[in-house]
Amino acid sequence: MRKFLRRLYEEEDGIGTVEIILILVVLIGLVIIFKSQLTSLVNKIFKKIVSQSNSI
Repeated sequence: MRKFLRRLYEEEDGIGTVEIILILVVLIGLVIIFKSQLTSLVNKIFKKIVSQSNSI
Protein backbone atom coordinates (compact mmCIF):
# COMPACT_ATOMS: atom_id res chain seq x y z
CA MET A 1 0.00 0.00 0.00
CA ARG A 2 2.83 2.40 0.82
CA LYS A 3 4.50 1.69 -2.52
CA PHE A 4 1.25 2.41 -4.33
CA LEU A 5 0.72 5.70 -2.49
CA ARG A 6 4.32 6.74 -3.09
CA ARG A 7 4.01 5.94 -6.81
CA LEU A 8 0.70 7.83 -6.96
CA TYR A 9 2.32 10.81 -5.25
CA GLU A 10 5.37 10.80 -7.52
CA GLU A 11 3.45 10.42 -10.79
CA GLU A 12 2.10 13.64 -12.21
CA ASP A 13 -0.81 11.81 -13.83
CA GLY A 14 -1.83 10.40 -10.47
CA ILE A 15 -1.72 13.84 -8.88
CA GLY A 16 -3.90 15.26 -11.67
CA THR A 17 -6.45 12.53 -11.10
CA VAL A 18 -6.48 13.12 -7.35
CA GLU A 19 -6.93 16.86 -7.89
CA ILE A 20 -9.88 16.30 -10.23
CA ILE A 21 -11.52 13.92 -7.77
CA LEU A 22 -11.05 16.38 -4.90
CA ILE A 23 -12.53 19.23 -6.96
CA LEU A 24 -15.55 17.06 -7.83
CA VAL A 25 -16.04 16.10 -4.19
CA VAL A 26 -15.96 19.76 -3.13
CA LEU A 27 -18.42 20.77 -5.88
CA ILE A 28 -20.82 17.96 -5.00
CA GLY A 29 -20.58 18.92 -1.32
CA LEU A 30 -21.40 22.54 -2.11
CA VAL A 31 -24.40 21.51 -4.20
CA ILE A 32 -25.68 19.31 -1.37
CA ILE A 33 -25.17 22.05 1.23
CA PHE A 34 -26.79 24.81 -0.83
CA LYS A 35 -29.41 22.69 -2.60
CA SER A 36 -32.44 24.60 -1.32
CA GLN A 37 -30.90 27.99 -2.08
CA LEU A 38 -29.92 26.88 -5.60
CA THR A 39 -33.39 25.46 -6.25
CA SER A 40 -35.00 28.68 -5.06
CA LEU A 41 -32.70 30.80 -7.23
CA VAL A 42 -33.37 28.71 -10.34
CA ASN A 43 -37.14 28.81 -9.73
CA LYS A 44 -37.06 32.62 -9.39
CA ILE A 45 -35.07 32.95 -12.60
CA PHE A 46 -37.50 30.74 -14.54
CA LYS A 47 -40.53 32.59 -13.14
CA LYS A 48 -39.00 35.88 -14.25
CA ILE A 49 -38.26 34.48 -17.72
CA VAL A 50 -41.82 33.18 -18.08
CA SER A 51 -43.42 36.40 -16.86
CA GLN A 52 -41.30 38.54 -19.20
CA SER A 53 -41.88 36.25 -22.16
CA ASN A 54 -45.66 36.56 -21.66
CA SER A 55 -45.43 40.33 -21.96
CA ILE A 56 -43.80 40.17 -25.40
